[in-house]
Amino acid sequence: MNEHLIEKRSFVVTLGLMTGIAALTVDISLPAIPAMVDALATSLPKAQQIVGVFMAGMALGQIPSGLLSDRMGRMPVLYVGMLIFSVAAVVAAASNNIGLILVARFVQGFGAASAIVLSRAIVRDVASGIAAARLMSLMAMIFTAAPVIAPSIGALLIVQWGWRAPFIAIAVCALLMLFAIRANLAETHVPNAQGHPLRQLQKSTREFFSHRQSIFGLLLVIVPPAGYMSIIAISAALTVEIYGFSVQQYGIIFAFAGVSILVGSALNRWLVTRLSQISLIALGVVLIGLSGAQLLLIAWLDSAPFWWVWLCVCMFMFTIAIVVSNGTVLALDPLPKVAGVASSIIGTLQNIVGAAGALIAASIYDGTIRNSVLIMGAVGATVAVIFLLRPLIAPGPLVHHPDELARD
Repeated sequence: MNEHLIEKRSFVVTLGLMTGIAALTVDISLPAIPAMVDALATSLPKAQQIVGVFMAGMALGQIPSGLLSDRMGRMPVLYVGMLIFSVAAVVAAASNNIGLILVARFVQGFGAASAIVLSRAIVRDVASGIAAARLMSLMAMIFTAAPVIAPSIGALLIVQWGWRAPFIAIAVCALLMLFAIRANLAETHVPNAQGHPLRQLQKSTREFFSHRQSIFGLLLVIVPPAGYMSIIAISAALTVEIYGFSVQQYGIIFAFAGVSILVGSALNRWLVTRLSQISLIALGVVLIGLSGAQLLLIAWLDSAPFWWVWLCVCMFMFTIAIVVSNGTVLALDPLPKVAGVASSIIGTLQNIVGAAGALIAASIYDGTIRNSVLIMGAVGATVAVIFLLRPLIAPGPLVHHPDELARD
């Protein structure tokens, strides 16, 4: 069995870094957005699309990554995906045209999809239930370092070397990730090519949606990205343009959101052995609902002190580690044999919704507080409603398959 891998620190850290590659790519480039407007003679809404197109690329890349990893094994697909990501990162760093940068960011997202999908699939290959939830929480604590430090590093790089520096840093990190994967990961899945790829995809998808627990978990994890990606997309404009903070201060302010995820991850890892998964998710839902309600109030008022706005944002981020980590385990637990496709379904829908949130936020941004926080507020309320509908969506006890793990 491959369960021994979860005891290896280098294995867990590498999985955490894989889950954080998207956050790093987005967050380290955020401080560059205002500078790109002048340097590339473009508009702020256009420059803000570097977030949305990256998420769209990740959305489209996840199904192929998941299916091919079930058929060929995790490692070959991971290497190819990260190589695509690395090449696109170099192109984005060298570009002088906003259109080409957006294309490169889309391709980057497509390549990064393999890391996101396979980090979850590998967890399901080696663990389930509480063990998987603890591993997911530990991974979340590791990848939280990206939103904590990335904006500050990005701002520092821009001050020293200009807007292009964060994109160069992304390319360097991509190459380092390839070396880490080669050194610390091992194949955790026995390839299973069941006939034609499309028929296998259809069969695996049908199995996913035959489990009501998986559907409930899916709903819990695909809605929140619309909220946090919407605020990420316009966070630089919100803090610098509306509230008048400097780019350097923005990096520090954004780090508080990352620290919130870190604290939530640590709490989740401690509580996962003390509360049932449903009770733990309920705790997260209450908090995300409270943050959403306050943000909707702020949107209605179209006025609020910055501390109140950002406190609500941090509360929302705090719940992500609780709701999304446990919701993901909930969705994957009934599906040990199709974990690659199952993970890709989750990731695809997460990123479609996240990209939509980012693109809509960028397009409706008009310099008002109302349009800056409206999407996150609505998302918080929606997550609460989904949880309240659990008796209709997935009644009955939770399903786990602790003995059905990938074999060496």
